[in-house]
Amino acid sequence: MVTRSSTSFTYSDVIYVIRRPVRRRKRPILVYHSKMASVCRVGSTVGRSLAKYRNPILLSLRRQSSVSYAQSLAGAPETRLTALDNGLRVASEETGHATCTVGLWIGAGSRYESEKNNGAGFFLEHMAFKGTKKHPQTALEQEVESMGAHLSAYTSREHTAYYMKTLAKDLPKAVELLSEVVQHCSLNEADVEQQRAVVLRELEEVEGNLQEVCLDLLHATAFQGTPLSYSVLGPSSNARTLSRQDLVEYLGSHYKAPRMVLSAAGGVNHEELVGLAKTHFSGLSFEYEGDAIPVLSPCRFTGSEIRMRDDAMPLAHVAIAVEGASVGSPDIVPLMVANSIIGSYDIKSGGGKNMSSRLAAMAAEENFCESFQAFHSSYSDTGLMGMYFVTDMHHIEDMMHWSQNAWMNMCTTVTDSDVARGKKSLKASLVAQLNGTTPICDDIGRHVLNYGRRVPLAEWDARINAVTPKMVRDVCSKYIYDKCPAVAAVGPVEQLPDYNRTRASMYWLRF
Repeated sequence: MVTRSSTSFTYSDVIYVIRRPVRRRKRPILVYHSKMASVCRVGSTVGRSLAKYRNPILLSLRRQSSVSYAQSLAGAPETRLTALDNGLRVASEETGHATCTVGLWIGAGSRYESEKNNGAGFFLEHMAFKGTKKHPQTALEQEVESMGAHLSAYTSREHTAYYMKTLAKDLPKAVELLSEVVQHCSLNEADVEQQRAVVLRELEEVEGNLQEVCLDLLHATAFQGTPLSYSVLGPSSNARTLSRQDLVEYLGSHYKAPRMVLSAAGGVNHEELVGLAKTHFSGLSFEYEGDAIPVLSPCRFTGSEIRMRDDAMPLAHVAIAVEGASVGSPDIVPLMVANSIIGSYDIKSGGGKNMSSRLAAMAAEENFCESFQAFHSSYSDTGLMGMYFVTDMHHIEDMMHWSQNAWMNMCTTVTDSDVARGKKSLKASLVAQLNGTTPICDDIGRHVLNYGRRVPLAEWDARINAVTPKMVRDVCSKYIYDKCPAVAAVGPVEQLPDYNRTRASMYWLRF
């Protein structure tokens, strides 16, 4: 069984937001369930219950009611980290699962591309499983199917990942196949032409995902003239012209050992994983041609707006954002708490006017929008903090006004009870999003690339506890108050306020 699934809008390289932000363009390339499906069919109800509570943190909370939340976090499995001679880092967390997820996280994405080769990373994602020098496509598919494994890949603005979920006993084979896929991908001309058509079809499909279109436009206007403005998929003109040589040059420039992390979670032994890494990845190059080490160019934020008006569309999709904190900034946690206070809302979910978020309660009671969510996309040296909402053409102005009003409240009048509620919601989100070997493995890979280590939940908890209402007000004032926002809107957006009026709502005249 071979399937390809596309995902809805995700935020690339987001550290934490109100809801678990799925990384952009994450899609399974090959999905094989045959063996696992047969296991799950036996006692499916029990299986689902066990799977739901396999998170070791949740298990400890259930089994030992006398253990505090903080003690449970401190008792979470340790993440071990080892660096090989060529600079490749190996990180793992043993959780005792019968399955494991193992993958390679690479510091490469659309931000490392140029205007000419934008989309090369995404194109390579499609090419990765077309076969290797040792395993032609059919043989590779049979190897994965025989293991009952799930082989996937995704590309974002700063990261690329290839990973496999499989039974713990098949870890050696999984690492071998990942090594083949990344190091010895078969880039023949026939496969490139075949995947070109696939990529062009996906670009057409993405045009129908207005959430993703809106947030791509937001990046394009907020970071105009810099590599962060490039979309992960790239323009259709590039998809038509990218050659095999472009892909080979991209691989040679960015797929280097010091920029890779071999991450694993589940039923894995760290020493065994290090041994497998030495066997299969010790030959990875750590040198650049002519010492031409790629250096990220600084990305400046520009307050601006972009509109794509189409009155035939039933709903307007609007995003407003200011420049946020980078992944390593100490301001990231107060901003996460602020976003948690603002919250999110979907008309399909319950709660209505009784929701804890004031903006959500107002949106439900006054029917201001179909949905909204606060987000914070963090990158290595900058970020985007904003709100995205979907509404009809008659309530755009109302929703924009109250969204900015919520920001002003964060800067001036946030209360102790607001912060306490936001901190509890954020803690629950951090624990819930790591329920499974795949999200844990992804968390490890991204953290090691971003921080050089895995930041444990206990440390996040301590940093959240240290947040005070004054800290939220000060940090939000630093990033939001009287700052020029970036605005992107798609659909029937005639009622969207003029940019000068939007800018004037970024501060209050108070006497």
